[in-house]
Amino acid sequence: MDDLRAHLKDLEERLFDPAVRGSRQALAELLCTEFREIGSSGRLFDLEDILTSLPTDPENTALRTLEDFNVSRLSDDIALVTYRATRASPDKPTVRSLRSSIWRLEADGCWRMLFHQGTLTR
Repeated sequence: MDDLRAHLKDLEERLFDPAVRGSRQALAELLCTEFREIGSSGRLFDLEDILTSLPTDPENTALRTLEDFNVSRLSDDIALVTYRATRASPDKPTVRSLRSSIWRLEADGCWRMLFHQGTLTR
């Protein structure tokens, strides 16, 4: 389980990387074709929404960190990840959120994110 925890944490942190966030191809490698997200805004996004909007998001350069990272194995090929995230920009207030992701082990042996949700906190 420690290996899976380290691997999924690495994948989540890749999604914080501005180079990955700015690349449609890099994002597509980490997300399932059926991907859905409930953003901290309450808006529902699908894979195409993310692949189209995230690479041009002006917040891509913000520093993102995660803490309190936990993994719960739901089945052999499904894992739930939860953590606290912080987004810091030099010219904007710091944003904190609770995050959860469902990762699925695909037929090609790669873990890809199937679902993600962010909830703003104080």
